[in-house]
Amino acid sequence: MSSIDDIDKYRAPALDKGLDILELLAGTVEGLSQAEMAKALDRTPNEIYRMLDRLVRRDYVRRTPEDRYELTLKLFELAHMAPPVARLVAQSMPVLRTFARDSQQAIHMVIHDRNILVVVAQVDSPGYWNVSIRVGSRVGMVNTGSGHVFLAYASAEDRRLMLEDPVTRKLNPISRELEARLQLVRERGYESMQSRQVVGVTNLSVPIFGPLGSVTAVLTCPYTQRLDAPEAPGQQQTLELLQIAGGAVSERHRLVVG
Repeated sequence: MSSIDDIDKYRAPALDKGLDILELLAGTVEGLSQAEMAKALDRTPNEIYRMLDRLVRRDYVRRTPEDRYELTLKLFELAHMAPPVARLVAQSMPVLRTFARDSQQAIHMVIHDRNILVVVAQVDSPGYWNVSIRVGSRVGMVNTGSGHVFLAYASAEDRRLMLEDPVTRKLNPISRELEARLQLVRERGYESMQSRQVVGVTNLSVPIFGPLGSVTAVLTCPYTQRLDAPEAPGQQQTLELLQIAGGAVSERHRLVVG
């Protein structure tokens, strides 16, 4: 009987407004205008303006030259300091460095937070040529190898949340082609797909399993054929090295969390 009353009793309207704005911006790629945020949150433009001013001054949000607002990396940096993520990255880095050395390819780790994928660790290849993605970058859910692995292993409810539009709350449907692809990923335990962002790159992705068997992170290697290093491992051998790395990180993750 008291649950709703307790929630109302301890409400903090100003904090709620700020969190609403942060959560809304977290689900957008190109940012939003003040008017768009006011409409999406059913708030007055004046309410949004005052809260945005504070968030900009505290460096959680930045104003673009196009007069739109987007998140800075401050929230990512704060989350990265959280013990679970920090421990996972710390335990994984030796494995990632070993993979990069042996495969002569770059590698990065992606975690999932609701419908957002974020790169939390990255190691360059030891050579001059390298295809990498910056730590803190967001990657797509349905058009990347990392996203395919998360979706493939997700429960029906988790998948629904991953595909839900953060603004409209509407579900983005999965095509039959993608559904079949996700089934294949789960059956073979990895994704291997041509990058939809960079020509000539094949994204190889494997899951990192937590102690309860769920996928808590994904390792992805943006594989490129090394014409300057014919002795470098080929794509199949690189995939095998990546699977070994995924198993090693999963084992370390289970031991640390457990």
